[in-house]
Amino acid sequence: MTTTPGPLTDSPVGVTLRDVRKQFGDHVVVDDVSMEVAPGEVVSIIGPSGAGKSTLLRCINLLERPDSGDITVGDVTIHPETGVSPKDLTSLRRTAGMVFQSFNLFPHLTVLRNISIAQERVLGRDRKEAEARSRELLARVGLAEKADTYPTRSSGGQQQRIAIARALAMEPKVMLFDEPTSALDPELGLDVLEVMRGLAGEGMTMIVVTHEMHFAQDVSDRIVVMADGRIIEQGPPSQVLTAPSNERTKRFLRAVTDR
Repeated sequence: MTTTPGPLTDSPVGVTLRDVRKQFGDHVVVDDVSMEVAPGEVVSIIGPSGAGKSTLLRCINLLERPDSGDITVGDVTIHPETGVSPKDLTSLRRTAGMVFQSFNLFPHLTVLRNISIAQERVLGRDRKEAEARSRELLARVGLAEKADTYPTRSSGGQQQRIAIARALAMEPKVMLFDEPTSALDPELGLDVLEVMRGLAGEGMTMIVVTHEMHFAQDVSDRIVVMADGRIIEQGPPSQVLTAPSNERTKRFLRAVTDR
């Protein structure tokens, strides 16, 4: 797979969460979580199903509105309890790009238009400029030849790489990945992981909810383990994956290894 050289961001920013809490009815999904991610750091969040990992990620860019706590991404701080201005919400979502488990591409638009349309409507680029940038990003993720096709003509792994290109087109300083390979066969997910490795190597701040233990071990600066809505352990991959201190982490890793 051929990619275009050169970093996508020369000024990564950090993320700070303070006592973030989210519940649905009586069920507390994220339980007063605090976490700091340094500019350029890659943090993988792992843990059992139902731990609150994806909900926490969605709280960062307010796809889920936390019930309490503070969220800072770069120079934007959000206090959800006191309301969020449209300006701050737009700034937050431009700063923090997100890639989901499902690709969410528009099937009636070409790949090129899928990546270009938000640039025109949100960033104010004209069509020629937006499409030129879209072609650059498609080349970067190894899919230049897909520009004028429709998403259904691409495999699942290719569609996920297109979704990454679409997120990068908004010039984010932070990338949030919510189990981006979970819907893919292992072989199809390899190219997606390779693109993510490239972003990490370029210094992009990344928070990745993942079940890919090899990726977490090889690419992450830090691994955060969640269970029951809380962070139960965190540290460098060499410590968390090979010598965890929390019994719940040990049980989870045994289950992953033995499966």
